[in-house]
Amino acid sequence: MNVFMLGANVMAAFVIGLFFLRFWKKSRDRLFVYFSLAFWMMGLNWVALAFSQRDEAQTALYIIRLLAFGIILLGIWDKNRQQPARAGGQTVEHP
Repeated sequence: MNVFMLGANVMAAFVIGLFFLRFWKKSRDRLFVYFSLAFWMMGLNWVALAFSQRDEAQTALYIIRLLAFGIILLGIWDKNRQQPARAGGQTVEHP
């Protein structure tokens, strides 16, 4: 049952990654690429967890998950550091 759930997680992660890739193709917003990569890394992590036998190997595989969350944080940081949109030649100020 555990391997079945890992397989479902892998499938869901790859499908979610494809959805984010489709959103990127429509909007060209890099945040969607970061999210897509992060979900694919999570899927690869679950594949590796399904095939690993030793607990020591499973513990080391969580580094992949940590990197995936780091990619999400990098994408959010990248999105927030972009220049604000200009309306009529002037910058838009947020309250």
